[in-house]
Amino acid sequence: MYKVLLVEDDASLGYILKEYLEMHHFQIELAKDGEAGLQAFNRTAFDVCILDVMLPRKDGFAVAAEIKKLNDKIPFIFLTARSLKIDKLKGFNLGADD
Repeated sequence: MYKVLLVEDDASLGYILKEYLEMHHFQIELAKDGEAGLQAFNRTAFDVCILDVMLPRKDGFAVAAEIKKLNDKIPFIFLTARSLKIDKLKGFNLGADD
């Protein structure tokens, strides 16, 4: 079973994503802000991270940069409504897989 760190501040979306992924046999830890996401990452080994970009306390780009310093092999996906090319390029430059 793959362990996924899901960092999403929208309670409804976070709940839906968590339930959906658990139905498909993923083990999910949901964090509601960037700081909580980093704390979870530091105490548990994950196989992949799904990060919202616009988060309270620390945005998803900053969380990704810190995660990559700790483990440069872990894949991550940004979950965002942002669609500007500069945002996409920033995500890919940080090492996002999608």
